[in-house]
Amino acid sequence: MYRETNRYFKFDWITIILFLLLVGYGWLNILSASHVGETVNYLDFSQPYGKQLMFIFLTFILIVLVLAIDAKFYERFSSVIYIIAMLSLIGLFFFGKNVNGATSWYGIGGMTIQPSEFAKTATALAVAKYISDLNTDIKTFKDQIRIFTIIAIPALLILLQNDAGSTIVYASFFFVLYREGLPKIYLTIGVLLILIAISALKFGTLATILGTSAIILTYHFTRRRKPAFYKTLFTIVACSVLAFGVKFFYNNILQPHQQNRITLWLRLEKDPAKLELMKKREAYNLIQSEQAISSGGWTGKGFLEGTRTTGKFVPEQHTDYIFSTVGEEWGFVGSVFVIILFVLLLLRILHLAELQKSQFSRIYGYSVAAIMFTHFMINIGMVMGLIPTIGIPLPFFSYGGSGLWGFTILLFIFIKLDSNRINEW
Repeated sequence: MYRETNRYFKFDWITIILFLLLVGYGWLNILSASHVGETVNYLDFSQPYGKQLMFIFLTFILIVLVLAIDAKFYERFSSVIYIIAMLSLIGLFFFGKNVNGATSWYGIGGMTIQPSEFAKTATALAVAKYISDLNTDIKTFKDQIRIFTIIAIPALLILLQNDAGSTIVYASFFFVLYREGLPKIYLTIGVLLILIAISALKFGTLATILGTSAIILTYHFTRRRKPAFYKTLFTIVACSVLAFGVKFFYNNILQPHQQNRITLWLRLEKDPAKLELMKKREAYNLIQSEQAISSGGWTGKGFLEGTRTTGKFVPEQHTDYIFSTVGEEWGFVGSVFVIILFVLLLLRILHLAELQKSQFSRIYGYSVAAIMFTHFMINIGMVMGLIPTIGIPLPFFSYGGSGLWGFTILLFIFIKLDSNRINEW
C-alpha cells in the first residue's frame, strides 16, 4: 500500500524546485515593476502583480491536473492535441482580439488567452510522436518534409497574425531534429541563410553576391574531390536569389517598426540625425532598459528601490523587459542568479531527456529544453541590446497568464513522462 501511494510522488523534485524559484523570483520582480504608491496590496487584482498572483494560484491547479493524467495519454492523443491547437490558431482570424497590432488573443470576459503559448506544447508532442513512430526515418526526405510541415503550420499561422516573435521560436525544433539524426546539411544551410541575410542588409546585395560567389568557388576548386560544377553553380544562384529576396522582404513585407529595429541593430542608417530620431522612437524601451540594468551595479539598489523601475521609465517593464528590473534592483549578482537558475533548469531537462527509455519522451524533453532556451536567449539578448527587439516573454518570469500556463504545461508534461520512467524501475 505504501509503495502504491509513494509512486505518485516520484517526480524530479530538482526540476520542480527550480521551477518554483523562477516563478517566485519572477513574481517579486513583477511586483517591483508594477506597484504604485508606497503601500502594496497583494490582493489588488487590478494591478499586474495581483493578477499574476492569481495566475500562479491557478497554475498549481493546472499542475495537479497535468500530473494526474496518465503519461501514456500525452503520446496516444498527441495528434488530437495538435489538431485542437491548430484550430485554436485558425479561430483567431475570425474571433481574435487585436492587441498591439497582433491578432493573437481570445477575449474571454475580462481576460485574454493567447493560444500560441499552448501551440508550442502541442507541436512538441506532435513532433515527438511522429519521429518516434516505428515507420519514421528522419534521414529520408519524405519524413523530413512531413516533420517540417508539422512545425511550419503553427509557425505560419502565428506569422499571419503579425506575431513574428512567437514564430521565430519554432526554429528551435531544428536542434531537436539534429539530435535525432537530421543531416548536418540543414543546420549548415540555416547558418548560411542567416549570414547571407545579414550581409545583404549590411553590405548590400551586390557585395553579398560577389563575396558569396568567391567563397563558394574557392571551396569548389580547393577540394580534392570536387563536386559537380552544376551543383556549385546552383548554390551560387540560390544564394544570389536569397540576397535579392532578403532585400525585397525587408523593403516590402516588414512593417516600418520592424524595419527600424533591424536598422538600429545593424546600424544601417548613416545619417546621425536620423539615427538619433529613430532611437528615440523605436529604441526608447531598449535604451531605458540598458540604463536601468547598468544603474544596478554589483548588488542592485534593493527590492522596490529601483528609481527607474518605480519611476516607470521602461514602458511595460513587467512583461518582455522584466529582466531590466532584476538588473536595477538586484544588480549583477541577482542577474547572474537568474541566469544560473535557467541554465540549471535547461541542463537538468537535457540530463533527464537522455535518461528516458522512450524515444517519445526523449524527443519531447529536448523540445522543452530547445523552446525554453530560445525564449531565454532571445529575451535576455533583446533586453541587453545584443539582438533586435523581439516581443517574446522570459519563461516563468514575464507577466501573463497564457505564458505562465503555457510554459508550465510544457514543462510538467515532461516531468510526468519522466515520472513514468522512474516508477517503472
